[in-house]
Amino acid sequence: MAEAEAEAKTPAKAKAKAKSAPDQAGEPAIALRGVGKHFGKTRVLESIDLEILPGELCVFVGPSGCGKSTLLRIISGLERGTSGDLFIFGRKMNDAHPSQRGIAMVFQSYALYPNMTVYQNLEFGLQLPASQKDEKERRIREAARMLQIDQLLQRRPHELSGGQRQRVAIGRALTRQPKIFLFDEPLSNLDAALRVSMRAELTRLHKQLGTTMVYVTHDQVEAMTMADRLVVLNGGHIEQSGPPLEVYQRPRTLFSAGFLGSPRMNFLTGAISDRMAEGVVIELTSGGAVRAKVASEGAMIGDQVTVGVRPEHIQLQVGEDGPLAAKIALIEDLGDHAIVHLDREGVAGPVLVRVDRPPAAEGAQVRFTLPPAEVHVFGKDGLALPKP
Repeated sequence: MAEAEAEAKTPAKAKAKAKSAPDQAGEPAIALRGVGKHFGKTRVLESIDLEILPGELCVFVGPSGCGKSTLLRIISGLERGTSGDLFIFGRKMNDAHPSQRGIAMVFQSYALYPNMTVYQNLEFGLQLPASQKDEKERRIREAARMLQIDQLLQRRPHELSGGQRQRVAIGRALTRQPKIFLFDEPLSNLDAALRVSMRAELTRLHKQLGTTMVYVTHDQVEAMTMADRLVVLNGGHIEQSGPPLEVYQRPRTLFSAGFLGSPRMNFLTGAISDRMAEGVVIELTSGGAVRAKVASEGAMIGDQVTVGVRPEHIQLQVGEDGPLAAKIALIEDLGDHAIVHLDREGVAGPVLVRVDRPPAAEGAQVRFTLPPAEVHVFGKDGLALPKP
């Protein structure tokens, strides 16, 4: 675990989670200006521009190899960017040692010392003079109380569960009272149930502390539920940045649309056949036409496009009603809802529909409709036509 403490006081989010030092007023907690990272000829990050506000919980999300962990390591000082500048509360930090950055970092591995008790692990690296023994004790006890491990202080790591070990790792960072917390996939080693409880604990901790946090994950559920702001990375570039619901409901790129959402967004190819004031009409390659409420400026009749619609927005019915025909190939019954897989001629892969209850059995012929307000349209460049 790499951890550091800084001189400056913890700043606050615009919503007043904590008080900001006067000389830091208005400064972003983290600012990346044209940051790139190359390993030889391999480009890992390319011209990243990003500001993270004081008190924000910002989540970097993307597939393996997209550069999210490298970007976090550049912020921490464990990696140096090939190009561009890094600022922390207005101070340029390109050449600053990690100990000068006011950060504490929690990794995927717990990195606890097996021969030490929980108390000793929390104490390790907490560099305070002997005269501040009471302050050291207070910090350790407070961190243990916040993380609900105050009854475990005399145990050693092998006597703890995975979730308890991760809390100790977080507590070791917490005792340093950093300006910024960095988390690199800290829940990856936990089982599914424990991940749910731990992400709730981290969200609660963030609200309680009001400290800036940057969190890296490939798990879109973690990203959607925890983030104040989501940064979607792909191939070393930022695809989209914004509040989670905004990114989910108004994806700006084909990649953002396809990456977020479980089940994934459905994609159908086609060409624009008509333009209207309220949107466009797309003639699908697989047959049939759909309308989309999108801005039609810049869209030309004949343009090849990709239509996207989320499984929960497709309207499914049995009978002759509905413009698009398909056959139910598979039903995944999940109890409170079901995922219906539709086979449609001319479409690669199934069309997924989320319903409360399936309207028919597997093998049945059905019709489905794409509501115009829920249809996304992406051009050949992968960019979305804006929603009104």
